[in-house]
Amino acid sequence: MPDIKYKRVLLKISGEALAGDAGRGLNFDVINSVCDVVAACVKEGVQVGIVVGGGNFWRGLKDGKGMRERTRADHMGMLATTINCLAVADILEQKGIGVRVQTAIEMRAIAEPYIRSRAIRHLEKGRVVIFGCGTGNPYFSTDTAAALRAAEINADAILLAKNIDGVYSADPKLDPNAVKYDVITYDEVLAQHLQVMDSTAASLSMDNKIPVVLFALKDPENILRVVRGEKIGTIVKE
Repeated sequence: MPDIKYKRVLLKISGEALAGDAGRGLNFDVINSVCDVVAACVKEGVQVGIVVGGGNFWRGLKDGKGMRERTRADHMGMLATTINCLAVADILEQKGIGVRVQTAIEMRAIAEPYIRSRAIRHLEKGRVVIFGCGTGNPYFSTDTAAALRAAEINADAILLAKNIDGVYSADPKLDPNAVKYDVITYDEVLAQHLQVMDSTAASLSMDNKIPVVLFALKDPENILRVVRGEKIGTIVKE
């Protein structure tokens, strides 16, 4: 069995990634392939927490522009993340993987309330814990939720599974001279306003000295490669 570099990880998956090429809704072929790799990680002894975004259904800041209350729009986004959490949980269970969904806003009929000690206990028992509803607060992104939960569960790394294969000096779609970084510091990310994660999430990761690995989800096997320590994507660290 290959050596494992990161024994406990927080995997952040965007909602858009779960939608596949359609960009909206759920693509169960994509979810199935992602869950195959998560299951492989668990079988290799990796403890996996997951934060899922909700942008495939609703993005509070973007889709709520016609609404009066930003807070209400963000609450709708939190509910969207829960839909995604339940979908991922169902596919993981079909693969024989123990899983628990915990939400930052209580909805006891369908998920556990988020309790840090219980989440850690689930991880220690080999269960995947999927964290829904972001931080439970408006004005905070699910990237920030990923950084917060990673700090709370003492994760070895945050795995950012995106639609891009690393951190670039500029948008590679717009600038053909954009340079991809293999390694970059939090300070450089914040100073250059690079689109790794929002500034609150980046600062929280920096303060808690949690490395962030950004890579493309297009090949879900990248998740397994990262936990094994292979050079995939970009590492953000001190």
